[in-house]
Amino acid sequence: MTKHKTGTREEWLAARLELLKEEKALTRRSDVLVQRRQELPWVKVDKEYRFETDAGSASLADLFQGRSQLLIYHFMFGPDYKAGCPSCSAIADGFNGFVAHLANHDVMLSAVSRAPIAKLQAYKKRMGWSFPWASSLGGDFNFDFNASLSEEQQRQGAEYNYRREPALTERGIGNAITKGGEEPVAKIAATTGTDVATYTRERPGMSAFILENDIIYHTYSTYARGLDVLWGMYQWLDRAPKGRNEPDHWLHRHDEYDKR
Repeated sequence: MTKHKTGTREEWLAARLELLKEEKALTRRSDVLVQRRQELPWVKVDKEYRFETDAGSASLADLFQGRSQLLIYHFMFGPDYKAGCPSCSAIADGFNGFVAHLANHDVMLSAVSRAPIAKLQAYKKRMGWSFPWASSLGGDFNFDFNASLSEEQQRQGAEYNYRREPALTERGIGNAITKGGEEPVAKIAATTGTDVATYTRERPGMSAFILENDIIYHTYSTYARGLDVLWGMYQWLDRAPKGRNEPDHWLHRHDEYDKR
């Protein structure tokens, strides 16, 4: 017999209707937050950033590809990684399906990482992805938008997710990535061919930009659990009977499950 509470169809419906009230309230609250997000002040981007792409060297303006809006996913794939972060890979698995829809709605989506473009291209081929992915290797882009840390920053502590993190410990830097040591960060780092320190110098995030009158403005960035809504997989799991059900590190790249 199940240990979960059971009931009649009538009892389920009554409980479901009560929950529906809260779901509707959350939806309305989410609509308000969307509006507030769009009302944030824009900040002019004065620095000239350069990237390497499939088409060659590109500026930040080039990444818009003729659109007025640009969404960038800060994908954890550092220069010393041998493969992309498995969590970022799970998020990126959904990009191919909607990148065309965004592009035809005046919004360009691109991933950006510090790994060399050849590594990104090889990994993209392995994963079967076709969305744009640019390398910012050698530039300040990832550092300026809090998606990468230098070794010095890691030793001293740095800002991530709008808060100051403590210096590097043997469990990694700060709670945002290591969750106080609860996550097996070393095992995840090993899947990228790195150690904890190297792995956690890269950070996940997304940033939004707009191009207006030939001027680029930064409009929004979010990190850590602010990215939860981008995980299509998690939205499904949150509606499954057991939820996310994550007692340990279960997530793998989509081509690795059959090899376990």
